[in-house]
Amino acid sequence: MSIGAHLIELRKRLMIAAAALVVGMVVAFIITDPIIDLITEPIRVFAERRGDAALNFSAVTSAFDLRMRIAFSIGIFLSAPVWLWQIWAFIMPGLTRKEIRYTVSFVASAVPLFFTGCWVGLLIVPHVIELMWGFTPEGGVNFYNAVEYYDFVFKLLMVVGVSFVLPVFLVALNVAGVMSGKAILKGWRVAILIATIFSALATPAADVVSMLMLAGILVVLFFAAAGLSMLFDRRKARRVASELAPGPHA
Repeated sequence: MSIGAHLIELRKRLMIAAAALVVGMVVAFIITDPIIDLITEPIRVFAERRGDAALNFSAVTSAFDLRMRIAFSIGIFLSAPVWLWQIWAFIMPGLTRKEIRYTVSFVASAVPLFFTGCWVGLLIVPHVIELMWGFTPEGGVNFYNAVEYYDFVFKLLMVVGVSFVLPVFLVALNVAGVMSGKAILKGWRVAILIATIFSALATPAADVVSMLMLAGILVVLFFAAAGLSMLFDRRKARRVASELAPGPHA
């Protein structure tokens, strides 16, 4: 295909992806109430406990702005099958059969890990908010700005979700021949240090339980990626040895 044909094809794919995102946002906008109820559950718990916590809408358009932000975020996830397929359909003609197989395996591994990370993030959110709420002095009132509160929760979920996908990138580097399984395993001390620092940054410094839980999961995922990479290296070595071995009539 010429460059012009590629650009036309790209425009077509982008328009389909954008249309799917709009549809996903419309659907997500309709279901924003249960999503808001889910992420604001800690605020209601604290309000019942002390009566000094509430979700605050500081501007006339704040409630609508919050719903639009939620609709956009959830719309991306709902329309993911469509826009992922459009990306795949655009680049697939240039991929070999082996590259296609690796890409499918990568996506099939990364997507569940990402959503698992988001779920773990949801478990961490109440502990983080409760810890921060505990620093409120007597007589103080916690009025959480709705948009800022949602941005905090969304960013935390994204950070934890992406961190769960990082071991898949290590395996991808191994499959691509960039790093061996032994080289990945050799960096286990650095990996533990990075996981601990990342967990400390992603969770409040005083919340040791959430930090250790997140760091432990990341370390387990790292060792799983290292073990899988070493298994791939062993299979690759056996395959190379069998190809180099002389035939029966040699």
